[in-house]
Amino acid sequence: MSNGINFAFLDEYAKREIRRSVIKAICIPGYQVPYSSREMPMGRGFGTGGLQLTLALIGANDTVKVIDQGSDDSVNAVNLRKFIEMTCPGIDTTTRLQEATLIQSRHRIPERSLRADQILVLQVPYPDALVIVEPSEDKRKVMHGEADYSRLLVKLYEDIVKFDEITISHRYPTRINGHYIIDPSPIPRYDVPKLHNSNALILFGAGREKKIYAVPPHCLAEPLAFDDVPFRIEDFTDSHGERRACKLCGSRASFLDEFIDEQGERVYQCSDSDYCEQQQECAHG
Repeated sequence: MSNGINFAFLDEYAKREIRRSVIKAICIPGYQVPYSSREMPMGRGFGTGGLQLTLALIGANDTVKVIDQGSDDSVNAVNLRKFIEMTCPGIDTTTRLQEATLIQSRHRIPERSLRADQILVLQVPYPDALVIVEPSEDKRKVMHGEADYSRLLVKLYEDIVKFDEITISHRYPTRINGHYIIDPSPIPRYDVPKLHNSNALILFGAGREKKIYAVPPHCLAEPLAFDDVPFRIEDFTDSHGERRACKLCGSRASFLDEFIDEQGERVYQCSDSDYCEQQQECAHG
């Protein structure tokens, strides 16, 4: 770059290390690969792990989409997109999923199915699902290696005893390829089934915790559950048993956010802004 900053901000040594970590993460689905998370011009916890993955993988011919909780226009998404545009001259950015080759997301997986030529990068605050039952990282590594998730299952069982159901609303523990259980980032339960047999490579970056892990394409992903208390997604049916619809596009097949409008009425709207806009375009011909 003419201003003396390396393309994609990171130095080439950092990029190579991240790429090697990604390859290892793909080879061992669900395994948390440690890496030397670099300092970024933003506070840790604001997407530095996902951003480092994106910057290490991006090429001159890539088109990048950045979303935050489904929206292309939130503060986090806009700032990360501007940073990518500033440090990666020549690359394209988009708000349309179909045009993107690299998608960086916080808290959501897009509504539309991903393609084999796309990579989804998810920002992760806490990568280890076992942290709620074991504070020691050394002990957690042993538990992961032995696939010992009995204490996590007990935690889910205690939820059922107290509340008659598993109350985890996001970061739902998911077993990958029959072994490692991952924290799938703070995506809602609605998005967890999208990890299973995905066409695209899904990468997870935790900058603060210095970990990278992956769900490779067409990989088995099973939410942790019991035979008599199966995993379920969020319920968007109303008191009459009908599926609620998006106020803007009328979709009854998407994840909905709840709002209170100016009249004090409770309304629902698609979380995925790109999906919602395209549904509206289709409806208007």
